[in-house]
Amino acid sequence: MTGIHILQKFGFYAKEEPASIYPFSPVYRVNDAIIKKTQHPMERARRLMTYTTFLKENSVLIVTPALATSNNPQTIGDDTYVVYPFIEGATYSGTETEIIAAGELLGKIHALSPTRNTFDLKEYDVFDFNKDEVTESVEKIAKNAASHHFEMDELQLKEKLLQIVSQQDELKSSGMTSVATPHDFKANNLIYTPEPYLIDPDNAAWVPRIFDLALALLLFHNELTTAPDVPFTPARWQLFIQGYTKSVTFTDVEYAYWQYAVEHVFLDEVMWLMADVEEDWENTSQRILFGGLLKILFDTSSYGLG
Repeated sequence: MTGIHILQKFGFYAKEEPASIYPFSPVYRVNDAIIKKTQHPMERARRLMTYTTFLKENSVLIVTPALATSNNPQTIGDDTYVVYPFIEGATYSGTETEIIAAGELLGKIHALSPTRNTFDLKEYDVFDFNKDEVTESVEKIAKNAASHHFEMDELQLKEKLLQIVSQQDELKSSGMTSVATPHDFKANNLIYTPEPYLIDPDNAAWVPRIFDLALALLLFHNELTTAPDVPFTPARWQLFIQGYTKSVTFTDVEYAYWQYAVEHVFLDEVMWLMADVEEDWENTSQRILFGGLLKILFDTSSYGLG
């Protein structure tokens, strides 16, 4: 499916094939509009839009389908696409004010969640990692590391990840609080206007709340050139928590399983990134980020919930 054809379906016309503004998925900007993939099939896309509209109606700064475009979203070929308004503003640069504001936004989103999955979003259920997956991934990570003179203890990493695999069943049955959430709360999905505005809610799901928070801890600075090339420092993480807890109070279960949650999200979100996205290793900043993530994996003690 060509970009020209996708744009035409929404009433936009281009003489030449448009260039995607995002390297990993087709995302096109036309004047003040952004055209991108959303959840598929259409039934899931409509549930997502119901959820994001609910957030917007409750004063969350978040994109929703552009009203000026008919049939939005719509299925084109094997995917569903949506048109969002282009949001003017600045990208995140890692200031204390930006960090606190981002924490406040995520906390507000989580606080607005119903106690049950009434939006019928896809439910997180990734608790089936196995030893073979870990072994294969660690071998790939070690190969990538060696190719770029990146010092890493392969055996230590493998032992740690296998330990996390053994924790899955206990974590799944722990009684963690789940929430409706955009579930991709990273700096590259925010535009500061000057308040943070969420511009990519298309991974929305029903997720354990501390998993969503752990994802922010680990990957908030991923894939953004204006962000620091290291994860949050402990002090900066506490600024994020300071903002977040203006709206959210943690449960005893969440305090008890926070370390397990961070480790599990590393297994789910970071392991494959380090193993399978070889081009990331070409980037010096990304290698620095990987080093910082490994340090957090092996010692989360400085990254508590406040």
